[in-house]
Amino acid sequence: MTFKTKESKLLLVLATFFVANAILSEFIGVKIFSVEGTLGIPKFNINMLGVPNLSFNMSAGVLTWPIIFIMTDIINEYFGVKQVRFLSVLTSILIAFAFIVVGLAMKLNASDFWVNQNINGQNLNMNNAFAGIFGQGMWIIVGSIVAFIIGQVADVLIFHRIKKITGERALWLRATGSTLVSQLIDSFVVIFIAFYLNPQYHWSWQMVAAIGLVNYTYKFLVAILMTPILYVVHAIIDGYLGKDLSGRLIKMAARG
Repeated sequence: MTFKTKESKLLLVLATFFVANAILSEFIGVKIFSVEGTLGIPKFNINMLGVPNLSFNMSAGVLTWPIIFIMTDIINEYFGVKQVRFLSVLTSILIAFAFIVVGLAMKLNASDFWVNQNINGQNLNMNNAFAGIFGQGMWIIVGSIVAFIIGQVADVLIFHRIKKITGERALWLRATGSTLVSQLIDSFVVIFIAFYLNPQYHWSWQMVAAIGLVNYTYKFLVAILMTPILYVVHAIIDGYLGKDLSGRLIKMAARG
């Protein structure tokens, strides 16, 4: 099979960015960073639901998730619900496969010369570092995959519900609105599975709710700020496809 038409090439590019960023987010997500520290501002030290000194400590995976949701809305706009659902299921399978491969790599017997290395003046056990970075717990893996699937399903459904009401108008409303709801779900599902159901941690519901709300506040602001980029991507695609082809694809996607 060759990708000869403009729409097939477009779908290939969008799908590739979608899958690549989703998998990348899972692996860089093991790093937790301080938003305030990165911006060079004092920590907010929020007190919420009886949980003190909360600040914006986020997974590095938030770097790529805005791209994923832009890709979701663009694919939804031009190719419809079925394509997004197919890509979401495929991506979930590929994420699980990636973790299986990493798990197998962790069990390989490391070479002696590779294990102990001096990096930036520190002696590090590279095998332990590899396991520490890539060896996410099963609860976190399950939580992230479940949250991804539920969030994507919610995103596409809300996107089309809003589109039925507004028609071709208000791209910002259906794209940003669907993203805000899906991110709300994602923010709580991961924490609930990974830290509430997980007997190793078993956080209180207050802790889950407080951290989920803080995380969602960050994602809410990012989703709003990303809205102009959605219009830029939309304009680039319309320019590539041409007005007639773009209009036909959008109408076909709306009909399902």
